[in-house]
Amino acid sequence: MKTATAPLPPLRSVKVLDQLRERIRYLHYSLRTEQAYVHWVRAFIRFHGVR
Repeated sequence: MKTATAPLPPLRSVKVLDQLRERIRYLHYSLRTEQAYVHWVRAFIRFHGVR
């Protein structure tokens, strides 16, 4: 059964890490969770050499 959910607002930033922070803040995650997610995404980007 599917439930109706409100769509997420459009992102304002073009940078991946800024988009991540914006989404995390919109979802009301804690600051430490935001920092952990940004750390792991940054490590993933560095490992794969994507810029």
